[in-house]
Amino acid sequence: MEKNNHKIDGRFILLLLSICIATLFFVRAVIAFFPDDTKAPPGINKLLLQDTLIWYAPDIKALDGSADSRQIKYGRELIINTSAYLGPKGSVMQISNGMNCQNCHLEAGTKLWGNNYSAVASTYPKFRERSGSVESIYKRVNDCLERSLNGSALDTGSSEMQAIRAYILWLGQDIPKGKKVKGVGITDVAYINRAADPTAGKVIYTQKCQSCHKENGEGVLNADGKSYQYPPLWGAHSYNNGAGLFRLSRIAGYVKSNMPFGTSYDAPQLTDEEAWDVAAYINSQPRPTKDLSKDWPKISGKPVDHPFGPYTDTFSEAQHKYGPFGPIAEYKKKQAKGK
Repeated sequence: MEKNNHKIDGRFILLLLSICIATLFFVRAVIAFFPDDTKAPPGINKLLLQDTLIWYAPDIKALDGSADSRQIKYGRELIINTSAYLGPKGSVMQISNGMNCQNCHLEAGTKLWGNNYSAVASTYPKFRERSGSVESIYKRVNDCLERSLNGSALDTGSSEMQAIRAYILWLGQDIPKGKKVKGVGITDVAYINRAADPTAGKVIYTQKCQSCHKENGEGVLNADGKSYQYPPLWGAHSYNNGAGLFRLSRIAGYVKSNMPFGTSYDAPQLTDEEAWDVAAYINSQPRPTKDLSKDWPKISGKPVDHPFGPYTDTFSEAQHKYGPFGPIAEYKKKQAKGK
């Protein structure tokens, strides 16, 4: 009887050991397929649970010397050093204000919540209310040139436009068509229950922003005089009133996750109220203007913080520019429901 007990114990131990080994291999397989996105190195796209994607840019060093790779690298170079090629002293043409695309699309359009390009390839062509039409990547790039860089459009067949398009498509190559990714675009900052205050924002700007962007928002030029180390936030060489960042929610979200220096989306240095106020101060300053008469052909499609009328509601232009935005958003919801 004692001998038989030993046999049973041995079989039980063997079974238990087999289960442990199988479990270990299963856990390792799951970890390999669903790794911790917070520790993911640059250059990897990872699929997470809940059918949600978090995006990391592909590795530029993995590109070879082929013609396609050279085009992609040129596109990246144009994003980083736009002004050197297309600015007032550009080597290819002179069609922009001296800012670089990277000034708004951080780290060559790869930074999480830094207005990155991750979703462009998967979502364009797409319908946009601002133009009232289906827009291509070419149209979107030229919008940035004409608005954020206060310049002129590129010919869609030019080497420069083709290179920028190739780079953007390469960045988003692993995002399935129509999918949304975590970390794309700009952070949505919660509405505050008052209007954003430019006067309070000036105090924050002086404390947190002026050391780089200077007292009059003029920024700091690089030594070559062709582009900016720190871009101008207002004035003749900054974005015009048709740019996305002229909407208060966009610049507040951009500042919240990226400014001042050293900020990241998971380690902000400003509160929500501070982000709204400094955004209000920046966008209350003088800047170039653009003819916006063809924007928003469907007036009801204007976002709550579009600062120019007419509107389908009774809120003033001042409230559409500085808030509070909550009441406008609530009104739009009721309109959409037909109430």
